[in-house]
Amino acid sequence: MRRINRLIQIVWVICRYRLDEFAPLTLLPLPLRLLFLLAPWRLFPKPQIPRGERLRRALEELGPIFVKFGQILSTRKDLLPEDLADELKRLQDKVPPFASDSAVRIIEESLKSPISELFADFQTYPMASASIAQVHAATLKNGKEVVVKVIRPGIEKTIRLDIALMLLVARLVENYWEDGKRLHPVEVVRDYEHTILDELDLQREAANTSQLKRNFAGSELIYIPEVYWEMTHSRVLVMERIYGVPIADVEQLRKANVNMQLLAERGVEIFFTQVFRDSFFHADMHPGNIFVDVSNPASPRYIAIDCGIVGTLTPEDQSYLARNLLAFFRRDYRQVAVLHISSGWVPGHTRVNEFEAAIRTVCEPIFERPLKDISFGQFLVRLFQTARRFDMEVQPQLVLLQKTLLNIEGLGRQLYPDLDLWSTAQPFLENWMKQRIAPPGLLKAIKQHAPDWIEQTPELPQILYEAFDQLRHLDRYNQANQDSLASLSRAFEKDKQQRRDFWLAGLVLASAAAMAIGEQPLRLTELPWPSVVLAVTGLYLLMRPK
Repeated sequence: MRRINRLIQIVWVICRYRLDEFAPLTLLPLPLRLLFLLAPWRLFPKPQIPRGERLRRALEELGPIFVKFGQILSTRKDLLPEDLADELKRLQDKVPPFASDSAVRIIEESLKSPISELFADFQTYPMASASIAQVHAATLKNGKEVVVKVIRPGIEKTIRLDIALMLLVARLVENYWEDGKRLHPVEVVRDYEHTILDELDLQREAANTSQLKRNFAGSELIYIPEVYWEMTHSRVLVMERIYGVPIADVEQLRKANVNMQLLAERGVEIFFTQVFRDSFFHADMHPGNIFVDVSNPASPRYIAIDCGIVGTLTPEDQSYLARNLLAFFRRDYRQVAVLHISSGWVPGHTRVNEFEAAIRTVCEPIFERPLKDISFGQFLVRLFQTARRFDMEVQPQLVLLQKTLLNIEGLGRQLYPDLDLWSTAQPFLENWMKQRIAPPGLLKAIKQHAPDWIEQTPELPQILYEAFDQLRHLDRYNQANQDSLASLSRAFEKDKQQRRDFWLAGLVLASAAAMAIGEQPLRLTELPWPSVVLAVTGLYLLMRPK
């Protein structure tokens, strides 16, 4: 019954604000077009307010899930008319607040002390209000300025009802639409359910904030505010107050003489650093959560808040994604096609040549062009057409990343439309791949992902470390090879009980080297010689007679 009531509420809001105006009737099948024309909202008069305001008010009334959708759209002026995009910007931090006395009550109940004992000063009127929480300015007893974030009362109930409706629609799509299985709508909604419910726990947000702060400690790229753990609860979060210019206030940034090109490039670098170096990225980077420290305009630094939603990638997804992007940057569309097939993102029976040609058709028009010259809408249409033609499956684990990339690309388009996204990202990815296949990176990967028998042989990581350490520190690879083999051989002869361990070490070395070499172009002048030496060392250990 609650779901039915919620569905009636959604239909009522659509009717009240006449959101049917935004449906592209000419693109709908005839039955759906007739349904829209005969729907009950046609009986409602159109409100005498601008369409952008109607859309914003409707999303606000519908709740957090709809507001977040509007926040994503607000960064895409290339996809929306300007009046709609400008009005949706208000959803970033100007959602109508809830009563201040309710906020005070939640704070006092959560922290088990009256406001007067917790703070030297507390501003009852919120300084910002969003879909899930609102923020109040305050001053601690020691004089430090802070912000107090408070979860909206009763918000979880609304979110769960909306998720239940989304799951119902997702199951219908999956079972009755020909592309339903390929799109994995139920998995996508389930992932989103976990994400948005996690955002309701401010202790989780505090932990995410602390982790991001550690990841970028001392960085010139971005600053993360400090969390006051002793005053943090699942419904209340107290953080250092920051001062900066909102990222969406481009006019103010220009007045401050900020280096806009560097700012845009640093945004790209921050994104790729979080995704590939840390595998821990801020996944709610709409303009309301990003500010700029303009104290040094020639070297502007980002300030990020609201870390309630973060994303992570498995090492396998990291690797496939990085290799796909690098192949794309090099215009090696055949490699992109092969990687999609080998990763299972498209069916194994797909013809590589046909898929390569389709990818080239989609990607070539946007390559090496600044953001202002790219029709993102047209690119998405062609990408979806290609995905459907080749039965490309949606990867639910990458949806959060794709949503974040959509935000980043939208911000870059506003800050510096001449940004060359490709030349900015390619050097970072190439450097990351080189570090990954260097001996320390390989050793780290082996320790983390080797089979269970490594755990049963505790001395094996030390053997591998010694071999890698010698290869890393010697100047000449041939000398490194000889010394490494000699060192391993002496250890082999010293204790015959370790022969099994050396055989395993050889297997790991050879396998790791083969994977590393396989990620590089097979040209003699560019062979990864350290990996070749590792392969020789591994093969020696495998084939050495007992």
